[in-house]
Amino acid sequence: MTSATHRVPDALANPADPRFWHQPRARRHAAFAALRRLDAPARLTDPATGRPFYALVRHAHVVEASRTPRVFVSAPGATTPEPARWVRALFGDSMVNLDDPEHARLRRTVSRAFSPRVLADAERGIEAVCARVVDDMIARRPTDFVAAVASRVPFEVICDLMGIPGRHRPEIAARVDHAARNTGVARPRLRVPGQGLRALARMHRVVGGLARERRRHPTGDLVSALVHADLGGQALTARQLGAFFSLLLVAGVETTRNAIAHGLALLTDHPEQRALLAADFDRHAPGAVDEIVRHATPIIQFRRTVAAEYELGGRLLRPGDKVVLYYASANRDEAVFPDPEAFDLTRDPNPHLGYGGGGPHYCLGAHLAQREMTTLFRHLLTRTPDIRATAAPALVPSTFDHRVRALPFAFTPPA
Repeated sequence: MTSATHRVPDALANPADPRFWHQPRARRHAAFAALRRLDAPARLTDPATGRPFYALVRHAHVVEASRTPRVFVSAPGATTPEPARWVRALFGDSMVNLDDPEHARLRRTVSRAFSPRVLADAERGIEAVCARVVDDMIARRPTDFVAAVASRVPFEVICDLMGIPGRHRPEIAARVDHAARNTGVARPRLRVPGQGLRALARMHRVVGGLARERRRHPTGDLVSALVHADLGGQALTARQLGAFFSLLLVAGVETTRNAIAHGLALLTDHPEQRALLAADFDRHAPGAVDEIVRHATPIIQFRRTVAAEYELGGRLLRPGDKVVLYYASANRDEAVFPDPEAFDLTRDPNPHLGYGGGGPHYCLGAHLAQREMTTLFRHLLTRTPDIRATAAPALVPSTFDHRVRALPFAFTPPA
């Protein structure tokens, strides 16, 4: 039986409906707040497929599902829509779509490849990339922060970490951008994914050629470490390598670029918080990064499939049911975050779910993203103290990520 508090007010309160993401931000947040007030997870319908799913919008529910992977499984796909079988067969399964024990084996292999030497090189590389990008920004006086700064830093850090030669970078950048533009875009009509898949195939070919080269001539970078890694007595296949590289490039670049762009906008809109950060950067930088990630929530949602009967938040879930973990809502749960709309870099504690809700799929690149944001904002606030957004971010209506297409900005070059 459905009580009155189970009812969803209208279609614009359904985050699976493309119209939801074309609403103003305040209305979207109000809709999520209304869903959180229901006495159980709402049963909604995905208009693209006609299939029902349960929306997990409370912080506690997202954490519980994330940390119960035997019940809430990632296969056959954690993204919406789920990847087709032929796509998975052709390109391999991304780590986000795998469950244990396969996921645990692959994650251990990847984690071992991040050796102390690789991590030390990454730390030095982040400093060098941020310095170079800000040098170029000052010299060229661009007007779009996303293209000039936010996109460049994570892309160049990842390419340096992987050891991708300069000659391959323009093509890979184009492929990453194309693949990202075709992920989760909220359009009223169904799109044809052919162009996005062709871009992904070209990126796999480039990375596959690089992997063959590193097998013959290792250079100490992450690609070399991974192609010589061992997965349960068997070397990683070309598909496994391609799937991991795609995840690292698309997820590692896009999520960090969007957090950086939202960060400048938030610091511009909250001058008192910006002044606090600038006055004692070392003290407040960790809190600033966490609050930017919480407030922006670069990844809006992932989905899971129920593998065993389970009661969550007053709902009895059955095998085969779909649930969607809405991090964008959980990070504004009033039960966890007092005054959740406030941007407060001194917020403590700040148990945000910007890197996932814990469990086996907690973001592998969380530390890398934190270091990139900290180092970049240190350079920006030190070298261009008055840097600011001059208009609101131009957002891409996406059901998957909080994507910034462009962000006008200005600054006074140092003397």
